[in-house]
Amino acid sequence: MSSHDNVSAYLNAYPDAEGSYGAYGGVDYPDELRPELLALAEAHKRARNMPEFRRELHRARTYFQGRATPVHHLANLSAKIGGAAIFVKREDLNHTGAHKLNHCVGFALLARHMGKRKLIAETGAGQHGVALATAAAYFDLECEVHIGEVDFVKARSNVNRMNVLGAKVVVAAHGQSALKEASDSAFEAYATQHKDALYAIGSAIGPHPFPMIVRDFQAVVGHEAREQFLAMNDGTLPDHVVACVAGGSNAMGIFSGFLDDDNVSLHGIEPLGRSAKPGEHAATLTFGKPGALHGARCIVLQDSEGKPSRVTSVASGLVYPGVGPEICMLHDMGRVSFTAVDDNEAIKAFYRLSRAEGIIPALESAHAIAYAMRLATSLDPSRRILVNLSGRGDKDVDFVVDNSGKWSGM
Repeated sequence: MSSHDNVSAYLNAYPDAEGSYGAYGGVDYPDELRPELLALAEAHKRARNMPEFRRELHRARTYFQGRATPVHHLANLSAKIGGAAIFVKREDLNHTGAHKLNHCVGFALLARHMGKRKLIAETGAGQHGVALATAAAYFDLECEVHIGEVDFVKARSNVNRMNVLGAKVVVAAHGQSALKEASDSAFEAYATQHKDALYAIGSAIGPHPFPMIVRDFQAVVGHEAREQFLAMNDGTLPDHVVACVAGGSNAMGIFSGFLDDDNVSLHGIEPLGRSAKPGEHAATLTFGKPGALHGARCIVLQDSEGKPSRVTSVASGLVYPGVGPEICMLHDMGRVSFTAVDDNEAIKAFYRLSRAEGIIPALESAHAIAYAMRLATSLDPSRRILVNLSGRGDKDVDFVVDNSGKWSGM
């Protein structure tokens, strides 16, 4: 199966009426918010079928975001590595520099159609916070972004961008002071402000209908990439599609275009961090087990007491101890294979792509590039790999250069 209609059939099949993806998903959230979540699910369902909403979304994507972003053959890098040809979907060229704006614009439109005046969200590396602040400014909405104290310092340039765009930035200084804590803080804010605000979640995580909404708005990446790749390669699909995975927004975006193509292998790349030791990585699907996090059943990295483990990665956007419920289902089905890439390999890919192609990737995306480079060397030159280059590395350059002594082989 390979037609656009069949891909849409998959998207319509999941989640089920209860918001579940097989054994995962659902709603594990305070009772007082359930009516709000039901209203959001219904509003999203109506909006998808409203010509006016679809026209507004298309206008914003075309004239504000700059879509469609291109698919680009990494000819130089492919030649240097040998083996399969590597292509990238250039989400780094999307306005604000990452894929995040795809669903932020969608949430902003939903908020306006629901009569909400404010958007609330969490951010890790700051790209989602910038994207949400950008969408809020464009649609004349208030914006409140929660960020962990560690990332507030590390992603200072993005914090400044949020401030310039008019967002209120709230620092989460408890626990590990990273993405999980930012999510905790944002969920709490939503619980008290839901009558006037919409939670524009940063990834395909959380209680239903958030994973579905994020996936649906991000699916534009996969649908564009599919059409572009076919046009570039004489009607041939890629043999492999690769994306980095934490919550799963960019992965579900690119995978959505190819889920029904059994001859296309899908690969999710997790952060192995400093090592495979507990607390030194964020490779949830590699080392985690079933649990619940932020309102949904999913796979979670857990400590001996069953609490979410401490996690780390050189990429702030991947520092999360869980993963989205649909990604978990696809993992269990075997439709997506998962591999972990450590900090050092990601940094090498960051430099390799920059120097071979003049494209500086986000550290999150560098994990996917690293695996694509590894995979390419094992394949025949006739094979093709498509990577979702989910973001650009402007935010990471100072950090990488300032810490260059930490990376071996640099």
